[in-house]
Amino acid sequence: MIQTTIHTRSIPQEAYQNLIDAGMDELFARLFSARGCATLQETQYDMRQLLHFSQLANIQAAARTIADAIKKQEKIIIVADYDADGATACAVAIRFLRDMGAMVDFLVPSRFTDGYGITPILVDKAYQQNASLLITVDNGINAHAAVKRAKELNIKIVITDHHLPGDTLPDCVIVNPNQHECSFPCKSTAGVGVILYVLIAVRSLLLQEDYFTANRPAPNWAKYLDLVAIGTVADVVRLEHNNRILVQQGLKRIREGKMQVGVKALFAVAKCSFQAATTQDFGFKIAPRINAAGRLETMDIGIKCLITDDFDEAMQYAEELNRLNQERQTIQKNMIEQVNQTLPDLTLSHHQRTICAYREDWHEGVIGIVAGKLRERFFRPAIVFAPNENGEIRGSGRSIDGLHLRDALDAIAKRYPHIMSRFGGHAMAAGLTLNHAEQITDFQAAFEEIVQEMLPQEKWIHQFNTDGSLSKDLITIQTANLLAQHVWGQGFAAPSFYDEFTLENQTLVGKEKNHSKLTLNKDGQSLDALLFGYTEQFPPRVRAIYQLYVNHFKNQEYLQIKIEHWEAIE
Repeated sequence: MIQTTIHTRSIPQEAYQNLIDAGMDELFARLFSARGCATLQETQYDMRQLLHFSQLANIQAAARTIADAIKKQEKIIIVADYDADGATACAVAIRFLRDMGAMVDFLVPSRFTDGYGITPILVDKAYQQNASLLITVDNGINAHAAVKRAKELNIKIVITDHHLPGDTLPDCVIVNPNQHECSFPCKSTAGVGVILYVLIAVRSLLLQEDYFTANRPAPNWAKYLDLVAIGTVADVVRLEHNNRILVQQGLKRIREGKMQVGVKALFAVAKCSFQAATTQDFGFKIAPRINAAGRLETMDIGIKCLITDDFDEAMQYAEELNRLNQERQTIQKNMIEQVNQTLPDLTLSHHQRTICAYREDWHEGVIGIVAGKLRERFFRPAIVFAPNENGEIRGSGRSIDGLHLRDALDAIAKRYPHIMSRFGGHAMAAGLTLNHAEQITDFQAAFEEIVQEMLPQEKWIHQFNTDGSLSKDLITIQTANLLAQHVWGQGFAAPSFYDEFTLENQTLVGKEKNHSKLTLNKDGQSLDALLFGYTEQFPPRVRAIYQLYVNHFKNQEYLQIKIEHWEAIE
């Protein structure tokens, strides 16, 4: 049986006192010290604190290759991934290169016909478009066949990626903070961050060579930070200090209205105020609309939205992305209902560590989201499969803390090399390909076996981390607004608190009456809360983990709490 524990984050007293002595108030000193910040500098996001591009391995060689192509007016083609990180990385590359006078276009594979990343077929397409240089963004670290094909066609190639490498690397210039010889400290840099760094290096090289003129000035690379912030948050990479600087600076520009017109259009169709934007908006409102293009059709739509300078055109693309996102939500809802019918609670053994689910009529573009929902519901690593147009079976997985999903797949590949034809990914999310549906049973047995070994029973604990109790005088809209000004996310968790509440009122809301609006009382203070997808009777008294947030409605601000977990008090 899975254990559930509530853990209050420890506060290193020396770090806490350092922050207090530096002038930080008690609440934020407590929050930042609990997240590993020992100095005031680590809580600030000045651009001058960014790591220098020179620390990335091979970046000078990459900059030289790209700068030469710009000067010679050679055709450059960006090969992007079909998720939000890939789309924003592609948009940064297109915009930055064009601002430096490059002749540049892009290709993005189809999730359904091409699969992930650059392939020999995409190289052939680039050759037909007279490409002299290919630059990958957010993919390519294992693209041996594509690099070989590019060499056969005499096309130069620079790989920029952040995914974990295999045992061998493609034979070309590679910039990836996770390749073994790279000393760049921020290993969690997203694909969009990597290409930004590469093009900053190109800009620096061209400045040294007096390339820029009064008619073609060196671009201010800060103007691409809105895209960098969205892509970084969307890819759920660990928000180390360097990443937080990039995100905070991009967030600041968006709140000031300094953003690409496509980003402004996406905020408009999402009915979200860019002036009050938060990282949560990136993750739950903007990124899903960009991702919908790659999940259901082609990411070309998302990229075109982000690279146009015409607001009317951007709105057309954004509205199409909004429509696709609504379609994705419908498909997702139907698939989850089917999963729930297939996997009712009682069929999951307490000893079972993993979930695998498959139906031949499921949509390949949504399986990752459904895997995430299963992971949340059952607190188990989950992989959902669907057939693709080539007759293969694609799987997308989501993991739990303590299990590195890509490492688990790698262990399966080494022990049972006949099962998977391809795999890749991160600690918390990964994908794989099987040749046919009959292999799912073998994969499920191997996955269960490996996970049992990697995460034994004593480590199988669903731990909720909190920042302890929050006093009544701090449960205010002012506190919620202050919290919203900061960057929170993967590896730098948004503050959550743990207190007792009494239920005053519960009302079912929504078109289908499938959400609960609660009024909860803490120490005589009434607070509004929403529980999405919850229709059961809420307990009279609970201990709950919650977050403060501001609900913006009709130009008014309202304090609400978001309940993450609760336990009834008998």
